[in-house]
Amino acid sequence: MASYLIEPVDRLPFGGPEKARRYATERYQGAAGLNWYTCDPTLRLLMRRHLGADGLAWAEPRLTELGALMGGPIAERAEETDRDPPRLEKYDRWGRDISRVVMPPSFEAARADLVATGFTRPGFVAEAKAAGVDPAPLGVAWSYLLDQADIGMACALGTGGDMVVGLTEPFAPEDVKERVRELFAAGEFSGEAAQMLTERSGGSDLGALESTATPDGDDTWRLNGFKWFASNANGSAFVVLAKPEGAVDGVRGIAPFLVLRERRDGSRNGIRVRRLKDKLGTRSVASAEIEFTDAEAFLLAPASSAPVEGAAGDGKGLARMMELTNGARLGIAAMGLGCARRSLVESLCYARAREAFGAPLYEQPLMRRKLAELIVETEAAQALVFDGYLGRPRLRIGAALIKLRTARLGVTAASDAIEIHGGNGYIEQWPVARILRDAQVNPIWEGGDNVLCLDVRRAMERERAHLPFLDRLESAAARAPEGDGATAGLVRERIGDLRKAIERWHGLDRATAEARLYPLAQYMADVYAAALLLEQAGWERSELGTDRKALVARLYAGARLADQGALRGIDAPSEDLDRFEELAGGALLDDRS
Repeated sequence: MASYLIEPVDRLPFGGPEKARRYATERYQGAAGLNWYTCDPTLRLLMRRHLGADGLAWAEPRLTELGALMGGPIAERAEETDRDPPRLEKYDRWGRDISRVVMPPSFEAARADLVATGFTRPGFVAEAKAAGVDPAPLGVAWSYLLDQADIGMACALGTGGDMVVGLTEPFAPEDVKERVRELFAAGEFSGEAAQMLTERSGGSDLGALESTATPDGDDTWRLNGFKWFASNANGSAFVVLAKPEGAVDGVRGIAPFLVLRERRDGSRNGIRVRRLKDKLGTRSVASAEIEFTDAEAFLLAPASSAPVEGAAGDGKGLARMMELTNGARLGIAAMGLGCARRSLVESLCYARAREAFGAPLYEQPLMRRKLAELIVETEAAQALVFDGYLGRPRLRIGAALIKLRTARLGVTAASDAIEIHGGNGYIEQWPVARILRDAQVNPIWEGGDNVLCLDVRRAMERERAHLPFLDRLESAAARAPEGDGATAGLVRERIGDLRKAIERWHGLDRATAEARLYPLAQYMADVYAAALLLEQAGWERSELGTDRKALVARLYAGARLADQGALRGIDAPSEDLDRFEELAGGALLDDRS
């Protein structure tokens, strides 16, 4: 039943029920209100694959509850928080600096529910292990679902938590360790942490930072400096990069420090919030300019090791922290995937409801082509993200390649969703406008495309990380299903070509090699995703007796890896149209109607 008034314009001579049906508000429900687990066959397939039948039987009721939470209250509150973002109370009534970040009620309610139901919280992990269930795939599923609702909240809950905990335990004083354990009793995804790297002198150019740490006792330092872009400014524990006095002014002089909002004696630490950033998107995470003024800090590096000349401590502090950055990059990659998945679902829902030229958009060939492309690209990104988290051994260059692909896909998929919605998509009352605003940050967070490419170069040159990467591709392609030799053959051929391309790249002069890093990394991501889709298809065929993933792998390889020839693929088979219902039905089950 409609909840709006019937207006005179609804009774015009050229109007009528059939036309009015096209724009009946109640027909356009979108993703919100769906159960995001039960409506997602691709996620259910991955959970079956990674948990096994018995593990999934234990986990499925919990995943179903989580899907209802994410598609219901969390999605609704994300829209409210976007309209009513955090605010800064800079001074109290006597003009004293309190630098208090006030979060809206919608954020606090969502955060409370998410922390209480998180699949990485210690109690849940222990419960899963006691039942013989691997909790790792469930943790990835939890993030995947949250990222469809609100990547800002995902940042607020998870940014820097692994760094704070991972570096505090081996290096901080005992009383400080205990305080950090109390803060993170609910797990690393509790919203208590932040990592503060970026300064006005340069974002990715960490060697240029200016923040300075000065010894102040046996195990305490005083930290002074200005961080230009710090997310989750309302947190309680920060990992901050600074240079100890006397260290070299460069990367070797950098060390990570722990700064808590309160000093050891319980008084307020020297942390001032200058202002909150007026951001394009991700408004649910409070990003700010932070000034440290004689802030109490603790070195997150060995205090007793022999100092390296010109370096901070043993000279390995930044390296330790950057090892954890790969995990953060996977988190951003998952956010890109979440934006792409949400864009896909909104697009499918809208195309099924909207009618034009005598038929739903969903039934028109050009729209089916676009939707099929979105489905295939999103499932390829999904394969990359889940392999990045769950593949063993974890690939050194995996995180950079996965983020390179999925962060950008989140932007293009959201842009496609806006186009599919037409002018409605450009309006803030519809959800895809926010998704695009949010998605745009993912290519920036934790390193832009160029920084990721440089990390791939570093890993290949210093660690020969391309060798285990290529081995992973070959092992995945070897698990392709029988009966689709052409696709498997194409992927194996491209793995060989990629191996040659990397060898040729190693022989280029330095400047040319750097310029060619981007197309090389894109090629690596293309073949990586195709091999993983083949692997999934082989598993689906052998375990479930179905072959939808083989179709997805075939379409992806055809688009990304095949030689299109002089006709640019115009004469290629139209499987994306011929089997569109199977493709779309395997991407989204909407049983509300």
